[in-house]
Amino acid sequence: MLISASCPKRAWGEAALTAVHIINRHHSSVLGNVSPFECLYLTTPKYNSLKLLGYACFILLQPHEYTKLDPRARLCSFLGYGTEHKGYRCWDPISQRICVSRHVVFWEHIMFSSLSKFKSILSTSTPLFNNPDVKYFRSDTNAGSETYAGPSSELPTSYDVQSTPDDVVPTVYPAPPTIELPERVRNPPPYLRDYHCYSIMLHYHEPQSYNEASADPQWHQTMQEELQTLEKTHSWDLVAPPSNKTLVRCKWVYKIKTLSDGSVKRYKACLVAKGFTQEYAIDYEVTFAPVARITSIRTLLAIAATRKWRLTQRDVNNDFLNGELEEEVYMCPPPGYTCQENKVCRLRKAFYGLKQAPRAWFAKFHKTITQLNFSSSGHDSALFTRKTDNGIIVLLLYVDDMIITGDDYVGIEELKKFLCQHFEMKDLGPLSYFVGFEVLSSSNGLFLSKAKFVFDLVSRAGLSDSKIEHTPLEPNVRFTPQDGTLINDATLYRQLVSSLICLVVTRPDISCDVNLVSQFMASPRTTHYDVVLQIIQYIKGTLFYGLHYLATSPFTLRAYFIRYIKGTL
Repeated sequence: MLISASCPKRAWGEAALTAVHIINRHHSSVLGNVSPFECLYLTTPKYNSLKLLGYACFILLQPHEYTKLDPRARLCSFLGYGTEHKGYRCWDPISQRICVSRHVVFWEHIMFSSLSKFKSILSTSTPLFNNPDVKYFRSDTNAGSETYAGPSSELPTSYDVQSTPDDVVPTVYPAPPTIELPERVRNPPPYLRDYHCYSIMLHYHEPQSYNEASADPQWHQTMQEELQTLEKTHSWDLVAPPSNKTLVRCKWVYKIKTLSDGSVKRYKACLVAKGFTQEYAIDYEVTFAPVARITSIRTLLAIAATRKWRLTQRDVNNDFLNGELEEEVYMCPPPGYTCQENKVCRLRKAFYGLKQAPRAWFAKFHKTITQLNFSSSGHDSALFTRKTDNGIIVLLLYVDDMIITGDDYVGIEELKKFLCQHFEMKDLGPLSYFVGFEVLSSSNGLFLSKAKFVFDLVSRAGLSDSKIEHTPLEPNVRFTPQDGTLINDATLYRQLVSSLICLVVTRPDISCDVNLVSQFMASPRTTHYDVVLQIIQYIKGTLFYGLHYLATSPFTLRAYFIRYIKGTL
């Protein structure tokens, strides 16, 4: 669009908004040949206002922009449609700014860039159409500078107009020189110095079916790589279907992994078995598998900050496929997998979706790590430690993510090599993002927060554009189960309160308020829902609040409690 309109590169934002404006009014096969505009506003869009980017047009000037003898319109370049006001966005080469106006007359099939050699007679101090010495767009090198033209009384007005043939362009006197003012230094106001910019998380589209994913080359390649990994690890054997066994079906699940800042980490296609068709005592028995407790994570980070241990993070690729099945489980061939007819897959490894898959993986990891003289904690089975003469090594496992720390650095390197020999590992470097926790390490200690989790929570509650609250709850407020009107569907209320309970791990300042609203999850009412929204508006304004584990903190256990006095809560 920019090339066809001969617009500079810095106008890419206007071109992008114009493209989105057109796409929203174009019929989409995903929406059943209905445009997004019609789905949102339930009315058919009007197409008579669509124009080509870069068209030459004339905008009506405001009364204060011209005198009695000046023209009432000015030649501009069309750059898009108004986002907040109804009208067209046009570039004015004279005032060097974008104007939004509803009163626009288009010079159909004439591009603004084709008029670069057009000259006109100066009737006033301001050229009627365009001055050859005035650029349509400021150059990239002078994008930040501003030009100023003096009043009309200071410009030369004497000129000679000679009669010329029709094919001769009249001569024009050069435009008066412009004065370039020095670039203005802009500093943010002092009251905004304590605020930080948080990038907006983009919601990427994830395929919902195999047919949709196979049409995308990126997802098709990801699925082929996953199938190659399954064959490499000998995850199944192709056998004839048994007559006394029920086949478990499977499907592809697609997920776009993102970092804490919202950028794409990788595309992941996972083959998942439909374990809900399994039968107890036939396809599976025990299913419980331990994972690291949240209290263990916080305690480990607090100890590491006090003792200044280095925290590293590692990830196990296809962790469940490392677990070995003890039961006979037969699965239908996955979509996209080429095999002989009348053949099914007898599973050798624990697939995602199987009821016993988490337990099989943890049993495999526990058996492997104990070979290196590691022992699990009696308080948390996912916490493994090893003490040597050189120090201590601590490993905390949460499904396929693990934290490795300690003061025995030689032993830590030995542990990493040992794990790479038994599992396909990925070194994620220093700990930065673990199970929803964002960890910021510095010389002063560790800072633990859940900014991305809060951002997603605010979006789910529909409060992205709402104002913030300075307190999570008004003081001395009491609630009863009879307040307000009963909510018909309490699903959203329970989801929001459950998310707030998870957030309390790093936000103890809202623990009392969350405890209050969680008491009404059985039958919430409108008054209780308003309190939940107020708490979310409060954490929206305190997005980056969290826990700070100081390196200088004494290595002692401290406990805090709230003293309840009747009538104060």
